[in-house]
Amino acid sequence: MTIPDPPSTVVFDLGNVLVGWDPRGPFAGVAERAEVDEFFREVDFPAFNRLQDAGRPWAEARREVAQRLPHRAWLVDRYVSHFALALTGPVPGTEHVLRALGRSGTRLLGLTNFSAETYHHAPVAAPAIGLLEAVVVSGREGVAKPDREIYDLLIERFRLDPPRTVFVDDSPANVAAARAAGLIGLHFTDSEGLVRDLVALGVGGVEHLLPAP
Repeated sequence: MTIPDPPSTVVFDLGNVLVGWDPRGPFAGVAERAEVDEFFREVDFPAFNRLQDAGRPWAEARREVAQRLPHRAWLVDRYVSHFALALTGPVPGTEHVLRALGRSGTRLLGLTNFSAETYHHAPVAAPAIGLLEAVVVSGREGVAKPDREIYDLLIERFRLDPPRTVFVDDSPANVAAARAAGLIGLHFTDSEGLVRDLVALGVGGVEHLLPAP
């Protein structure tokens, strides 16, 4: 019986895996929570933000909001100009996982849904992103997860062997799409659970991060 080789590459999502993201952060102290919630409902924020992740320029998004909801345009301006406040800092524990994987020789990459115009804030908020060899940013590519195209792009660009590549994401839909593309998909909830999953897959170098029994 042939024992399969353990994974050699781990690909990380960024938002709420390596760096915390709270889209209400930019509005703290300048808009009531109810007003922000209403704005998010009016524009269908998940769909609105997905268009940004897929490459829509913020200037175009603002024009559309100004035409339909002129009283809300300032909220778009605020979100973009103070986007750094939407990033809440490193997700606890994940930098330790990255460093341990790197020391063991595991290849580290990133695949994130992020506007190309605001991505530069991410490595500042979570310096561990700098430990990654490279990051595929959806806004730069014009396609976002869970679209199959972005996974195929990742695999081709970095010449990955999908059965030996782990993909970590906090979105079940993105994990399912990664699995459909042939990758080993792991649903992220916290760093301890991630370590347990990696150890179970035979990924070395992180065993010491498990809590003592």
